Amino acid sequence: MVKTLIRQATVMTMNAALDVFVGDVLLENDRIVKIEQGDPGIDEAEADCVVQARGYVLLPGFVQTHIHLCQTLFRGRADDLELLDWLRKRIWPLEAAHDEDSVYVSALLGIGELIRSGTTTILDMETVHHTEYAFEAIRESGLRAIAGKVMMDHGADVPLPLQEQTERSLQMSVDLLEAWHGKENGRIGYAFCPRFVVSCTEELLIGVRDLSAKYDVLVHTHASENQGEIELVERERGMRNVVYLDHIGLAGPRLVLAHSIWLNEEEKRIIRDRGVKVTHCPGSNLKLASGVAETPDLLGRHIKMGIGADGAPCNNNLDMFQEMRLTAYIQKVQHGPTVMDARTVLRMATMGGAEVLGLEREIGSIEVGKKADLQLLDLNDFHTYPSYEADPFSRVVYAATRGDVDTVWIDGNVVMKGKQLTTIDKSRVLKQADAAIARVLKRI
Repeated sequence: MVKTLIRQATVMTMNAALDVFVGDVLLENDRIVKIEQGDPGIDEAEADCVVQARGYVLLPGFVQTHIHLCQTLFRGRADDLELLDWLRKRIWPLEAAHDEDSVYVSALLGIGELIRSGTTTILDMETVHHTEYAFEAIRESGLRAIAGKVMMDHGADVPLPLQEQTERSLQMSVDLLEAWHGKENGRIGYAFCPRFVVSCTEELLIGVRDLSAKYDVLVHTHASENQGEIELVERERGMRNVVYLDHIGLAGPRLVLAHSIWLNEEEKRIIRDRGVKVTHCPGSNLKLASGVAETPDLLGRHIKMGIGADGAPCNNNLDMFQEMRLTAYIQKVQHGPTVMDARTVLRMATMGGAEVLGLEREIGSIEVGKKADLQLLDLNDFHTYPSYEADPFSRVVYAATRGDVDTVWIDGNVVMKGKQLTTIDKSRVLKQADAAIARVLKRI
């Protein structure tokens, strides 16, 4: 039993009241067991380890609800393209050239970046093959993740190594689920990940529907990201994306839709009424020129929404601080300066993400009984001052950067301390990343 006392931090709880106070937080193993406001707080004798945090900000770890760890290795290899060309000309050929080690290294490279920028939980979509090596990277690093192999049994211009047989795709997914779901004290989970309707047969999607119900796990897919994608779906299936997913019985509380930019009223109603979750990816959407999601409207309909950086080749980083600012800024141009305020955005990045993943009772806020997934920010710098009577939400969302993240706990374990990763060897991963992408490029 290990007890850690975080002493006299500015605690931004992200609870229902959005309480902020200076106080103490006591961790025992993987849980938050005591919170006290003010000074004196918790007796230091109760702890095995004391972290003196006066002047620091303690936040829940960020929850990113759409990531592709397998694509981190492709950063800078697919710039300045729209979605379908980006996939067909660059990403699918690159993914088809992956090997076991390149998937593993790509995942570690992404995880190191995520932890360094305060992200403690992700919803991750891998590629068709070698997903077990991404899971191994997740296990070793200490990250909390729900992940799954991508599923593709249909579509034009798909490289041969990514073309799957329907039953084989379903069976591979089940095998991975049974091997990894619930592992590492529940830190690792599985989601079925059909890429999008364009690359999946109806037989596959119905199989996913039934298996997700059987195992009670999420289904994670892209939808309505790009107008060309929607035209393809309408031409092949006779209806729009979300309407089609509802028609085959996939629309429900276990479904998480990435992007959801181009929605009509019927689709918004389906998402709301069926309890479908949505993940907003502003950096990716802007860089691929896909469009701007109607985030204020969706939130106003009480649709659960999180934020994700998507993949490194369409962003080109995995930084939640950048995504939070973009989430706010792109809406203010159209809807005015008061929309998407800092409190709303920071909630999306923490509790909102937890709700999308169905983990709101475990993570997303600093409350007694919840998992010890936390980040400690050092905001004592030029770009975050003055601090006198400053709004803490404004400081975090509009001024802080990933370089301000000092310490990160996941499941009660220190995965970064003093801005140094403790579970990932940075120099080794960077060296392996260059070797891995050189190997992948030679195969294309």
